[in-house]
Parts: sequence; C-alpha cells; structure tokens
Amino acid sequence: MPSKSSANKNSASGCGCRCFSLRNLSLLAVFLALFSALYSFLDARLNQFYIFDPEHLHDLSQRAIKAHGEDTRSIVDFIVAELQEKVGEKYLSTEEEWVFNNAGGAMGAMYVIHASITEYLIIFGTTIGTEGHTGRHTADDYFNILHGEQLAYVPGSFEPEKYPAGTVHHLVRGEVKQYKMDSSCFALEYARGWIPPMLFFGYADTFTSTLDFPTLWATTRITAREMVGNLLQFKL
Repeated sequence: MPSKSSANKNSASGCGCRCFSLRNLSLLAVFLALFSALYSFLDARLNQFYIFDPEHLHDLSQRAIKAHGEDTRSIVDFIVAELQEKVGEKYLSTEEEWVFNNAGGAMGAMYVIHASITEYLIIFGTTIGTEGHTGRHTADDYFNILHGEQLAYVPGSFEPEKYPAGTVHHLVRGEVKQYKMDSSCFALEYARGWIPPMLFFGYADTFTSTLDFPTLWATTRITAREMVGNLLQFKL
C-alpha cells in the first residue's frame, strides 16, 4: 500500500503536469490570436509593400519581344536594364545566377531578379519542354511568356488554355492548374502575396524525387540573401 508521502508526490506531480500543459495551451492560444490578428492586418494592406506592377511588367515584356523578336538573351537583358532604371538596383539581384528548379513535377531553370516577403520576380524556362502542377499558392502569379508557348488545363475543360509569347497567364491566388511547355519556353514570372509559404512547394521535389541537395542549397542561399537584403532596406 503506497505511503501518504508517495501519494502526495504523485498528486503534486500530476497537478504540475496539468498546470504546465494548461499554461502551454494558454500561451499557444495567445500566440495564435496575435499571429492571426497581425496576418489579417498585413494581408489587408499588402498593396502598400509592392514595388512592381503587373501591367508594367506585361507591357515591358511585350516591348522587349517587339524589340528583339526570338532573341531571348536580348529580351532578358532589355527587361533587367529597364527594371534597374525604374525600380533601382538596390532591390534587384546584381548577379545573374541560374539554378535548376523542380516543382510540381516540372523542371526548368530560373534566374532570381527579386525576392522579398511579398514579391518575387524571376526568369523561368527551359529549352526542351516540361510539364507539371502549378501548385496552390498564397500569392497571385503572373507568367509573362517571352519565348515559346505555355499550355494550361483546368478540370472540366475540353480545350487547353494557350499562352503564346507576349501574353500573360494569371494564376489567381489559391487556384491550381496543370501546365505544359511543349518545347523551348521562357517567361518573366511575377508573384505577389505571401512568398515564404510558396517555398515548401519549391522544395518538396528535392526530398521526394530529385535528392539534388546542391541545387536546393543554391536556391536557398540566393533566396535568403535577397529576402534578408530587402528586409534590411525595410522592403517587406
């Protein structure tokens, strides 16, 4: 038969665990409430943090194509040069670093022009074609076709959406599609909204398929450098 002292110890221990658990739950509830309030406040004011404009980027893409036709290299140079004048080099990557990008089963390469908490701007494409899942994102995505053609499909449709050079494919925040580039295709891709949650989609194929950790590290290094650099300039 347990002694009174051991019973008292067990009782005190049980009480301590319950108190600890309730305290943790209370702190978690407070944290979630504050986080939700902050998220709602910032989400309603996201437009204040954007430095790029979808209409300007579409117009810029069309002018670059008109000036250089099928010369994708010159198209990219034209776009970056104007952005440096209009937006300023302090918000843009000063190095053209190309890395592979595997996401949603599709594979291509990207050059990060800008990355921050609320926006990213990249050149994405491939010379041999690819196909995959767009992902369901926390940001609107504007895919300005610079060269080639992109196809997209939504369930229930019997015809593909077609986006040739000079057009823009707007993937609305929260929506999802299948997409395909039959052959060589490059685009100026602009996302505006909450960018960090999109990284999970961008990283998933590394752990479930490619196991290409050097590319994962290069992507992380470049993205983190640009995001932190912009945060230090008070660019959310």
